[in-house]
Amino acid sequence: MQVLLSAEQLSNCINDLAVQLNKSHSNLNNVVFVGIQQGGVLLANRITAVLQKLNSTQKVHNGQLDITFYRDDIRKEILTPDTMNLPFDIENKTVVLIDDVLFTGRTIKAALDVLLDYGRPAKVELCVLIDRKEHRQFPIQADYVAKTIQTNRTEKVKLIKEEVVLITQ
Repeated sequence: MQVLLSAEQLSNCINDLAVQLNKSHSNLNNVVFVGIQQGGVLLANRITAVLQKLNSTQKVHNGQLDITFYRDDIRKEILTPDTMNLPFDIENKTVVLIDDVLFTGRTIKAALDVLLDYGRPAKVELCVLIDRKEHRQFPIQADYVAKTIQTNRTEKVKLIKEEVVLITQ
């Protein structure tokens, strides 16, 4: 296991992403942040905490999205659903999807499918910690990226507690 981002580097990346999002969305009334289970939720919680500090007079809306039953590999194994929590309306809002790693794009495609079952956003943006863009299978790209890395297809990149690690198989 190789550490790609230490706890301090991870914290810096999260702060940088929050600052980028804050610049793009100075008025948060029509913006909601949605973390994709599981790593995306951890990341979203930390990003929205920084955003809340930067915008103490505005409420930062943060939710959790479970894509378990929208995955295209669901037939291969039995999966237990994660927590779904969208305590706000997404209709005509800007939804910022947040995930830890953008790899093939399949997770984001599933997340878009789930979102459309909850309403029709005005716009959807994507914020990721790590982009592994050389392995994309869907035409999806992130609007906000902390770090782009090159990996082998068989390697895994994981957000584990306070670090991002590369796992070679």
